[in-house]
Order: sequence, then structure tokens, then C-alpha cells
Amino acid sequence: MKLDANILYELHHQAADAAYQAGRFILRYMHKKITPKHKLSGNSLASQVVTEVDFQSQDIILKTLLPTCEKFDLGFLTEECVDSSSRLHKDFFWCIDPLDGTLPFVEAMPGFSVSIALVSKSGEPQIGVVYDPLEDTLYSTMKGKGVLRNGKPWQPSFGSLGKDRQIKVYIDRSLVQNQLLFNRITEELERFVLENGLSRFEFIKHGGAVMNACWVLENHPACYFKFPKKETGGGCLWDFAATSCLFIECGAVVSDIYGNPLDLNRVESSYMNHKGVLYASNREIAKWIMDLYKRI
Repeated sequence: MKLDANILYELHHQAADAAYQAGRFILRYMHKKITPKHKLSGNSLASQVVTEVDFQSQDIILKTLLPTCEKFDLGFLTEECVDSSSRLHKDFFWCIDPLDGTLPFVEAMPGFSVSIALVSKSGEPQIGVVYDPLEDTLYSTMKGKGVLRNGKPWQPSFGSLGKDRQIKVYIDRSLVQNQLLFNRITEELERFVLENGLSRFEFIKHGGAVMNACWVLENHPACYFKFPKKETGGGCLWDFAATSCLFIECGAVVSDIYGNPLDLNRVESSYMNHKGVLYASNREIAKWIMDLYKRI
């Protein structure tokens, strides 16, 4: 079904409303005792942890968005439901992460969020919405319409690296556990900082994938990346669909580790370990990460 501008605007509004409702619900449970459960998903702790709040947030979102699936013939993919494969047959599908960053949520730390995207069957994001409940910040966009931050037009500045600036490097906790790779990346970062006249670098490793990407937009110069790996994991479509749309509309860099657009409707699997992901606030940083991967 073709979605014209009026329909996309309606869907954008519905997604933003659903994300906000779910996020406010999540925030109510932030400092309460939550018993996490484990699920079979990926090979990292972050991918295996789930709580009842994840499921309840998902219910809130689906209550708003499922009627649009029937009305506009949309598919849907959401983290806490089995993939129905409707995303492979419908022209567009909702791609939903009802609580990204479950670990920081359980630990009552920043880094959790709600993420909702509308993606075409060809894998191109059309709508991207992220709500950060802790900061009460709603990021949203439609393809070709720029980005809104709390309802106001927002265009982050992504100039040159500049001298004596600090670069923030957002990473997953699982990377730190791979000591050899982490040490190598640290050595290469030290060289990058020296060669570009930067003051220092800082690793930030407590956030979920969605907020890591949003923090890159907020804190130039910055980056977030995941190298390809043979093991199942590397995040899933719902971890990257909404933020990919935000980055495209902001003019920042989002790609796989080889510089190609993210495959946001991967037929073989919802996992993204096959080609990795790369978010950077400018192309200079992105090129360094791609070159780094070739050397490691």
C-alpha cells in the first residue's frame, strides 16, 4: 500500500504518542525492585535480559500501533514477539524496541529508551522515533522532513574535529570483555587523538544501542560502532531502525562497517552481526573506524 504524506504524518504522530506513553510508564518502575529474566537471544548479557516492564511497554505500544497495521496494511516486528515475517511481505512494517537498554534500566542508570521506526520492505527507514524517559526527550523524524527534538526542529552541528576537543566513543559492555580487541582499539584511539590534535578520548559503555546513537548526535565529536562477528548477535533491526532514520535526516553518518546502508529488513535474520554497525558524527571519524576494522 502506498503511504502518502498525510498518512506518514498520521503514523509519525501515532508512533511519537506510543513511544511517549510507553516511556512514561517505564519511568514509573525505574527505582522499583525489578527481577530480570533471561531469554534466548544473542550471546551477550544485554541481549538476554528481559523484564515484565519490557512486555508491558510493548503492550502499550501495540495498543496504539496495531490498529494502523490493519488500516494501512502494515507489518510489524517487535523485540518481545516472535518474528511473524510480515515485514518480508508488507510494503512497510513497524520496527519496535519497547525498552532498549534493559540493563541500565534495571541498574537505574541512564541509557534506556523506547524506539519505534516505520521501515519499507526494501529496508529504508521512513519514520524514526526515540523517547528518552529519563531526560524527557523525544527525537522524531519522517524521511525528508528533518529531525524534531521535543517537537522543535533540530540540526546538530557536525563540523570538523577541531583542536583540543574530546572525542566520546560509545561502546557495548561486551566489547570491554574482549580484552584483546578492546586493548587494540584503545591503542588505535590514542594514536587517532594524537594525530588529530584532540585532547583525549572517553569510552562510555553503560547505554543501550539506541541511546548510544542518540548521544553521538548530542556530543560531537563522537561515535558508536559494533564490528561484525561470527556469533549470533550484534544487535537487531529494532536496535538501529529508528536511529538510522534520525542520522540520515541529521546528515550524520550511519552505515555498516563497510560504509554501506544498514540492511534494516534482513531476510536471513533480524540480527546484525553479519556486517556490524557504525554511527559517527562526521565522515572523518567514520573513515577512521572503517579503516580500523580493516587493520584488526
